Amino acid sequence: MAESLHEQTPQRNQALGDHRAAYANDAHEMDRVYLSGYGETWAKTILIGEHSAVYGYPAIALPLQSLKMRAWVTPTGGGEHMLHALGYEGELRSSGKRFAGIRRAVKVAESFVGRSSLAFDIVTEADFPAERGLGSSAAAAGAVIRAVIDAYGRSATPDELFGLTNGAEIVTHGHPSGLDSVTTCASDPILLDHGAISTVDMDIPAYLVIADSGISGSTREAVGGVRRQYEHDFESTKALLDSMGVLGRQAVVDLAQGDIEGLGERMNQAQQMLDRLAVSHPVLDLLVQSALESGAVGAKLTGGGLGGCMIALSPSMVTAEAIRTNLYGQGAKKVWIHPMHSRPQSLVRDAPGYASARKQADENTR
Repeated sequence: MAESLHEQTPQRNQALGDHRAAYANDAHEMDRVYLSGYGETWAKTILIGEHSAVYGYPAIALPLQSLKMRAWVTPTGGGEHMLHALGYEGELRSSGKRFAGIRRAVKVAESFVGRSSLAFDIVTEADFPAERGLGSSAAAAGAVIRAVIDAYGRSATPDELFGLTNGAEIVTHGHPSGLDSVTTCASDPILLDHGAISTVDMDIPAYLVIADSGISGSTREAVGGVRRQYEHDFESTKALLDSMGVLGRQAVVDLAQGDIEGLGERMNQAQQMLDRLAVSHPVLDLLVQSALESGAVGAKLTGGGLGGCMIALSPSMVTAEAIRTNLYGQGAKKVWIHPMHSRPQSLVRDAPGYASARKQADENTR
């Protein structure tokens, strides 16, 4: 998993160290210090294994460090946390079911630092949409948790941050596997296999093209549909899931060996199996076909399905750009190109980004 916020920003820690040390043992004085916190995570996508992972088969998730989720928290003089996120502007406690994960994130972070005396103005900004299978709920919770911990001048280990984020995800997903919580702050691909989480070696000079169908997926509905199919047609459904499990294990080898053609073939086979599980969507099918016709070596839906996003594997940037152009031509709402061989950049607080996000939030209220 990713390093903790303060481990990633030693220069900032040094700058704040003397200032905060003077107040570290004085809770009353600490509350009087005007501190801002920043947290950063990113999107994720499932390469192989959505749905079959529910039945214990391996799933591989890829962190998309190029698609950031950012959170800023600034103490205010008021008595209530205020939230500015996804068009919502108002008190955090009144933000409704959609933001239950963020409310929980603030609580678990406050519990971790042992403080709840500051009221924060909370702003989140994402490079990717919510409800598209890209891990937005875990990414938002993780970013807010990091920002609150940062504002109180504390640090957390990777394991602690994972536990806090998964604790917030319970509100959103009930019994989260932990895959999203880990991958949205990871540097390497993550393997979930029979409930165990580990990293996957990757040495593949390829590009992943991610396209938003513009249709909100329904993981709950899709999982329920597969469950009904599993119960009513056990033999054939289990055979499909078995085959998807084999694809997952083969994909681990493809990533390590840099086998672009092999991974692309696994993706194509996975899409066919997901279609047989009735979790695809006509728009996703159209985008998949367009990507393949544009030079992708593999393409499939990602996440729960019935909407959301699709992903396509490209052997070069030139081909990836052609795929992107044609996906837009087929109605994709947004298309991103992610270099699979890139490494995450060092965390940057991005003060101008906060100002821009806060200004946008203010404009949304007018």
